[in-house]
Amino acid sequence: MELRALFLFLFLVHLNVLMAQDTQFSQYYSNPMFLNPALVGINQQGSAGVNYRNQWPSINANFESYSFYTYYNFDDVSSSLGVILNSDREGLAGLYARSAAVQYAYQVRLNYNWTFRPGVEVGYVWKDINFDRLTFGDQFDDTGLIASQTIESFNTGLSVEFMDLAFGGIIFNKQAWLGTSFHHITEPNQSISGDESPLRIKFSLHGGYKINFSQINARWASKEGKERSFTPSFNFKDQQDFTQLDVGMSLMLEPLMLGLWYRGFPSEDFSGIGASDMVMLFGVKMGPTLVGYSYDFTLSDLGFRSGGAHELSISYSFDLRDVKKPPRGSRDVKCPVPFIF
Repeated sequence: MELRALFLFLFLVHLNVLMAQDTQFSQYYSNPMFLNPALVGINQQGSAGVNYRNQWPSINANFESYSFYTYYNFDDVSSSLGVILNSDREGLAGLYARSAAVQYAYQVRLNYNWTFRPGVEVGYVWKDINFDRLTFGDQFDDTGLIASQTIESFNTGLSVEFMDLAFGGIIFNKQAWLGTSFHHITEPNQSISGDESPLRIKFSLHGGYKINFSQINARWASKEGKERSFTPSFNFKDQQDFTQLDVGMSLMLEPLMLGLWYRGFPSEDFSGIGASDMVMLFGVKMGPTLVGYSYDFTLSDLGFRSGGAHELSISYSFDLRDVKKPPRGSRDVKCPVPFIF
């Protein structure tokens, strides 16, 4: 009994470390609602998308994340509404986290060049653990694993549920944008063991600048009207003891998309999950559909043994308005954030 109590204590301490940092997506602009509630409806139409991430697939402590979102922009009231569903699983500890949230954003035309969008998210989160994937001493002998189940008895019903709140904003013109978001405003208690483990506020500052090839040389413009551009961008995140910077560039040679980012702080001894990576992206645009694949090359001590991280995104844009009626927002500035149109 004492050994089991000690195991549970150490196990729950390990879980609190895992739960201290939010899931992250390398293709953060391919999941705009996950990044910032102000980005809901940012394409001024409707959109639906799915994101999947498998981090460190070559080791038992891998992380799998799924995300689904859909939103629509209502021109007549300068408002956008959307729903996002998320699911995360940690392989070693059997920790599951699921969430559902509703987002709303309002678009404000500041002047001829600049637009501002504030946004809010209200969500609900479920977290629980499952010991089924763990093995114990009574399952082994000198020859190895001999039993698929342990005789140890654990409380596998450990779980927690709570409301969650986020705010965000973004300001942009036709080439530049700067956004910020604050998740977990109320810092809810996420402990599954009954003690105190507040989910700390996650702060994000993100921005970029889009440069069309035609601005450099008019002869580089596409004769078919397809996009030719490159976009340097960044995403700074801070949550409790985790501080991280993604910086890189995306290249659009429609229908192809290419991207390269660095994640981490090379001047700091930081060992957060996925804190030091090189991220490569390849995507294809097929009409209203965007498909992207990225791979994270792990630069930490785990190296290639971890299997890096694979990420897949698929999104589809749609417009339910009467095609004969010109949209109210047709004169609005289009946000240059990549991979959302």
